[in-house]
Amino acid sequence: MTNSSSPKRNEQDQPETSGPVLKSLKTKLSKPEDAEKKIVGKKLKDVEISVPIVYGNIAFWLGKKANEYQSHKWTVYVRGATNEDTSGVIKKVVFQLHSSFNNPTRVVESPPFELSEQGWGEFEIAITLHFHSDVCEKPLSLYHQLKLYPEDESTSLSIKKPVVVESYDELVFPEPSESFLARVQNHPAVSVPRLPVGFTLPTPAEDPSERKRVDTKDHPLTQWFTNFSEADELLQLAAARQQVQTHIAKLRRQITVIEGQQQQLKPSSDQ
Repeated sequence: MTNSSSPKRNEQDQPETSGPVLKSLKTKLSKPEDAEKKIVGKKLKDVEISVPIVYGNIAFWLGKKANEYQSHKWTVYVRGATNEDTSGVIKKVVFQLHSSFNNPTRVVESPPFELSEQGWGEFEIAITLHFHSDVCEKPLSLYHQLKLYPEDESTSLSIKKPVVVESYDELVFPEPSESFLARVQNHPAVSVPRLPVGFTLPTPAEDPSERKRVDTKDHPLTQWFTNFSEADELLQLAAARQQVQTHIAKLRRQITVIEGQQQQLKPSSDQ
């Protein structure tokens, strides 16, 4: 780990993102261009793959005896929402630190997708996700404000309890390639659709069971990670409730139409 001082604490306005636009709790990535389709193979129409992720930082205060310019040790990362390995989707992650750091552009090409540093200041970190070629050709840019100090200024710094700031999001890949779906269809961190009866996916070029797996559930910082499983369940419940409400409204319209037809078929009363 490279030790380097960081800039003075500051709050910056949220910048505009380039490429796929980050939406509330769900980021839908663009469909591949025709040229890309030739590279990644057959696409599955009317199918989406959802990958829940979390990005953020954990910061530990090093105590009163620490160097004033290196008062905190922090780690910034991108992880699966349930701490599962996401390397089947994400190829590499690029972290852009403040220019005062040595080698401010850090590239992490294997999980866990994270980096650790020491410093005393807060600043914005650009996080760029690069995907495998059969997933998405365009990278996705995220932005995270590094936090070292508690939001509540009345809260005392503690060497035992870190500051944790995380954001939850879902990456949605429309019309995925067959190779991508075949690789992640049994992955516990990936939400895949139910395939039609009789549909068979091609055998992955690499057997997922033989690929070296890095399970971040064994990560030393796991105890501090936020549990987003409840948030994921709430999203699913909200989506299911919306589907039920839509179906009820449709049935009500059909009932109204049927009742109107029955009214028209009733014989007129005798005069």
